[in-house]
Order: sequence, then C-alpha cells, then structure tokens
Amino acid sequence: QVQLVESGGGLVQPGRSLRLSCAASTSMYSIGWSRQAPGKQRELIVRKFRGGSTLYKDDVKGRYTITTDNTKKTATLSMDNLKPDDTAVYYCNGQDLKDREEYWGQGTQVTVSS
Repeated sequence: QVQLVESGGGLVQPGRSLRLSCAASTSMYSIGWSRQAPGKQRELIVRKFRGGSTLYKDDVKGRYTITTDNTKKTATLSMDNLKPDDTAVYYCNGQDLKDREEYWGQGTQVTVSS
C-alpha cells in the first residue's frame, strides 16, 4: 500500500508564507496537492509529473511553487502571499510509478487569518 504523509500545516497571517511537505513510500509518476475549503469541493491546485511538466490552478500561479526530489521521494509546496481564501485542508496526492494508481495523504490544515 502506497503511503503519502504530509507535514507543515498551521495558522499563518495573510501575506505570509508556509511550506508543506509530502513524503511518499514509493516512487511516484506524478505528485501534487489538492485542497478542500469548508463547504466546498476538493480541488486540484498543483500537479507535477516525473518528466518535469507542472500544472497549477490559476489562482495559485505565481504564489505557490512545487519542488520534488525523486531520489528522496518527497514533494514540497511553498506557498507565498497567502490569502484567507487559501484556508483549507491540503492533501498530497499522486500516482505511483508502477501502476499509475492514485493515492492520497491524510490531509493537513492550513488556516490564513489575522
């Protein structure tokens, strides 16, 4: 069973930065982050593929950056200029390299508030 373990959520003031990390138990074909705000559907915000291509949701472009280390099987999401609308549970998710099955982490809360 593939496991994705997130860390790094918390409470941050608007305009500040926060970094989330995700550690995978196996090599991944793709990895990224989704989020679910209260009362809203879960949405994909960034996905990076092993070949290097990366997709960002429009409202996080220029503020969020994903970096990955295929050797360490980790992904980091750097979030800058955070806004109250970024408040959500953030989930690491991705496809394993072997079977291209989709897996999800347990989620980590990010709250942006003054």
